[in-house]
Amino acid sequence: MMEINVLEKQKDKLVFELKNTNHTFCNYLKDELRNDKDVDVASYTISHPLVGVPKFFLKAKEPTNSLNKAIKELKKKNKELQKNF
Repeated sequence: MMEINVLEKQKDKLVFELKNTNHTFCNYLKDELRNDKDVDVASYTISHPLVGVPKFFLKAKEPTNSLNKAIKELKKKNKELQKNF
């Protein structure tokens, strides 16, 4: 199960780690966040390809709301994919 560890939280900025995940999910999340008109920056880095934990940088009008919207949208898309598969 994926775990979110918030490292920094400000009014318009959120920095968090996503434990137990990889580039595939991180890219989906990053792309979904970038679809939000209220998001200025959505990016992530992994310090080491084999043992690093993805670290996200999110700058938005309301970063927590943007993250929640992106997660809900990804869940919806996943259900649609499962249904069609």
